[in-house]
Amino acid sequence: MNDLGEKSLSVLEHPDHLSDDRVVVVSIEDLIKSEFPPRETILSPWLRKQSLDMIHAWRGIGKTHVALEIAYAVATGGQFLKWGAPKPRGVLYVDGEMPASTLQERLSRIIASEEREPDPNLFRIITPDLQKTCVPDLATEEGQKLIEAAITDETDLIILDNLSCLVRRGGRENDAESWLSVQEWALHLRSRGKSILFIHHSGKSGAQRGTSKREDVLDTVLSLRRPPGYEGQEGCSIQIHFEKARGLAGPDVEPIEAKLSTHHDGTRKWEYQATEDALPTTIQELVDLGMDRREIIRELRESYGKSQATAYRLTEPFFKKVSQ
Repeated sequence: MNDLGEKSLSVLEHPDHLSDDRVVVVSIEDLIKSEFPPRETILSPWLRKQSLDMIHAWRGIGKTHVALEIAYAVATGGQFLKWGAPKPRGVLYVDGEMPASTLQERLSRIIASEEREPDPNLFRIITPDLQKTCVPDLATEEGQKLIEAAITDETDLIILDNLSCLVRRGGRENDAESWLSVQEWALHLRSRGKSILFIHHSGKSGAQRGTSKREDVLDTVLSLRRPPGYEGQEGCSIQIHFEKARGLAGPDVEPIEAKLSTHHDGTRKWEYQATEDALPTTIQELVDLGMDRREIIRELRESYGKSQATAYRLTEPFFKKVSQ
């Protein structure tokens, strides 16, 4: 590599010595030749190192149940539903509203139900009841710095539960400008090798509540919904849909239906199965791409594990419509 290339590469790998008003620029050749560490998986397949992700749902559906299970799986190198953590990683769970006693109860049930227990230093929690005033406001620079001070070198994942409680002075939720300071802070943490999972509320439309600009920078957006025909006595029963999944396709983003059961001894168990609710949208997209019925049936069999008969049944309404 020539001197200029070596100089550019050095700047790319060691930008700290530059003044704040300098922008790092490299040639395409030097960028291609540079060795960047691969993005490791934190919870396979969708939660990766240096990713920014979101889970949103209507209130009371089970956002915190799912968020705590994800945190525990990551901290222990365990499993949640069909997602597995290859190894234990540090988690900082920032809760903005739940009473500490409720959080304690939920975590105790998770611990009692799992074979693995996390290293205490790998699962750390910020809860409102233990603060002198309140949980820091992430809409402010002061609040961001307070949370950053709690992030250790071992922390790979920060879970923020939830945006409505933790981002309080940033203006209206549907105002894109109100999100910018949080987005810049999240990108700063990502540059330090951290991942952030935002927990948020769904709006009346079913999408995440507030400005859609939030989703621009996110790698993955998961929506939790009630199954069709859900009745209150069923407890925590949800469908999980991938609304955005950068770099993922096929079975990795197939929606699933999950149900939480609590036993008499206080332990709990999750059961899940695939749901076909999102497949009509997928089939319509394949039709719009010009794929014929035979090709779509093959895709449903190979990528979604559907039988020939099921794939034929699922595609029938679309090709009846085309023939008419």
